[in-house]
Amino acid sequence: MGKLRDNDVKQLNALALAYMGDAVYEQAIREHLLRSGRVKPHILHKEATRYVSAKSQAAIIRMMQRTDFLTEAEEAVMRRGRNAKSGSVPKNTDVVTYNYSSGFEAVIGYLYLLHQDERVAEFIQKSIQFIEQPEEAEM
Repeated sequence: MGKLRDNDVKQLNALALAYMGDAVYEQAIREHLLRSGRVKPHILHKEATRYVSAKSQAAIIRMMQRTDFLTEAEEAVMRRGRNAKSGSVPKNTDVVTYNYSSGFEAVIGYLYLLHQDERVAEFIQKSIQFIEQPEEAEM
């Protein structure tokens, strides 16, 4: 499969970026949980939900905005993801939270597809820190 050019990535639909970001983030969280010794399936699922729920993702991206963690380009992608119309009704959350969650996922997808691996890792690490130690993530 051919590599997407930077221009192609920048022109992708925000929901396509969120689709990719969802997969990248979910995989990273699963790996994080396994590395931390949590291996029972029920516990893995319950723990993963703390990190990947729309509510958590929305809180993370808002913290990143407050602390100026996002670059201008990432902020623009986040807004595109947040403002995209998915056509589906979110389950277990309100529309605003769901939209911010889509923005969060869009940023990860954008960075991943641009092969900005160090920034993806930094973004995911900051997200994990916010869930596990929220007071330190705000610094």
